[in-house]
Amino acid sequence: MEEQIILVDEHDEEIGVADKLDAHRIGHLHRAISVFVFDTRGRLLLQRRAAGKYHSGGLWSNTCCSHPRPGESSPVAAQRRLWEEMGFGCDLTERFSFVYRAVLSNQLIENEYDHVFFGRFDGVPVPNRDEADDWMWMDLSRLRVDLKQRPDAYTFWLAACFEQVLACLDSGSEWT
Repeated sequence: MEEQIILVDEHDEEIGVADKLDAHRIGHLHRAISVFVFDTRGRLLLQRRAAGKYHSGGLWSNTCCSHPRPGESSPVAAQRRLWEEMGFGCDLTERFSFVYRAVLSNQLIENEYDHVFFGRFDGVPVPNRDEADDWMWMDLSRLRVDLKQRPDAYTFWLAACFEQVLACLDSGSEWT
């Protein structure tokens, strides 16, 4: 059986569940999580999505991203997927959410109500090769330039929320 995801309305209220691939084929709005992990130098841990992923394979993205399962909260899903994708855990704090819609190159549709979490980690990740082919720490100013110069190297959702990520970091509020 295909993995189930949570369908939501524009207010993030649950309205049902669907098979993950079906939701992406049809373009149903669904709940998602995105995790951004920074080291103490302020660099962002990026992953290159595994080439075999059902969409956006081979593109660089934030530390991890996925979907909560039915009955699972977004914070629990963020912790679970960080372990499953990158092989480590750290404290995570939800910083903001946003909605985006994108038709991907394989005609799948990302239509997500995305909850964004920040964390701090200074170790070495051990990525699950089914999820991530590679990883790197990247300075945020360099990433800002590279997103403009090479947008096709990055996932749509990373670019869609990057300025909001920077605004949260610039706000000076404590988040870890």
